[in-house]
Amino acid sequence: MAKLKSTLPNMFLSLTLICIITSGLLATTYKYTAGPIAETEAKALETAIKDVSPEFDNNPVSESFKVETPDGYELLIYPAQKDGKMVGAAVESSSKNGFSGLIRIIVGFDNEGKILNYSVLQHAETPGLGAKMNEWFRTEKNNQCIIGRSLSKGSLSVSKDGGDVDAITASTITSRAFLEAVNRAYNAYIGLDAATGATSQSDEDKN
Repeated sequence: MAKLKSTLPNMFLSLTLICIITSGLLATTYKYTAGPIAETEAKALETAIKDVSPEFDNNPVSESFKVETPDGYELLIYPAQKDGKMVGAAVESSSKNGFSGLIRIIVGFDNEGKILNYSVLQHAETPGLGAKMNEWFRTEKNNQCIIGRSLSKGSLSVSKDGGDVDAITASTITSRAFLEAVNRAYNAYIGLDAATGATSQSDEDKN
């Protein structure tokens, strides 16, 4: 017992040193990786904006502004200008109602409010099911594609809810959340109140 007591201080000292060294290594790692990670994310955002927006000659990122919706979402709008005239915008939108939580997208609109393209920025949906939204809603098949559609006559919704957009097979919840984010982006773009399109998780359709 006496021997054990005599070794305890050394054990605590060793553990303390290990914690200090580990903390130092983590801090150093963060210091040298935070910059490159932020730079990579910034480049990815710039690429996404170019992919979804009409051709522009301004700097949408530096001219971006925030819009807060009545239901608590904060959207970023990246205006696209050509020769000093507004030609459309890219809108960063989201929905918390995905099957696995948050879905972040960026949607491009022209001056008439037509959808030019979209890019999925963040999600945790099921691979092979909900994750198909990356391409599903731009695929020219049946009523999947939303590219070129105008929301001036009403919000987008899946056929199961009386709309005319085909949901991802076995992923209705994901599809609803994705379209909710698109609708929210459009409403922010034209200055209307953002639609919620809330979805109940009790839906029989699962991912």
